[in-house]
Amino acid sequence: MSRVDNTTFYHASIAEYGLDARGVHWHSHHAQEIRFKQLLALLPSDAKEIVDAGCGFGDLYWYMSDQQRASIEYIGLDALEVMVSEAKIRTAKIIYQCDILNDTLVQGDFYLCSGALNILTRYEAHRFIRRCFDASNRGIIFNFLEGEDTSLTYNYLQKTQIEALGNHLGARMAFRTGYYKEDCTVAFYKDIG
Repeated sequence: MSRVDNTTFYHASIAEYGLDARGVHWHSHHAQEIRFKQLLALLPSDAKEIVDAGCGFGDLYWYMSDQQRASIEYIGLDALEVMVSEAKIRTAKIIYQCDILNDTLVQGDFYLCSGALNILTRYEAHRFIRRCFDASNRGIIFNFLEGEDTSLTYNYLQKTQIEALGNHLGARMAFRTGYYKEDCTVAFYKDIG
């Protein structure tokens, strides 16, 4: 069982803030872009395709375009119909409605994830990461809230737990910290021959 109900959590936020960054529970558009910048810093320059796991309204696609990374093929996945519908309109890209914890995932070069782990339980977060890593050709890049797990809403993970998962998956890892309090971005790369 999830920490909080995903549908209720996001629909309440959308009702209050509308279809923008605050509607997907970021403090602001700027706070969202800080996280996007970290994801792209870990994305190799030769990446051809990304799957945006928990794509929300497709804001990562537009950030990538602003950063001259629009040549990368973009596919979005989200569990909520309102997110999928809006992302399709905003990006004109392939967006699938998908429960990442349970549905069959599309194969992609890299999976990127910004914020989608934050309301999952620790077990669900690890399952989400493993499933996206397995569906990727080259790896997954994601952010997570780093710290003690004391929130009734948000999921805080320890860097050591993420390192252990990366080691279990046989991933080569890179971490970025210090850009935002209690936030960490990590890449799990697959060594391909």
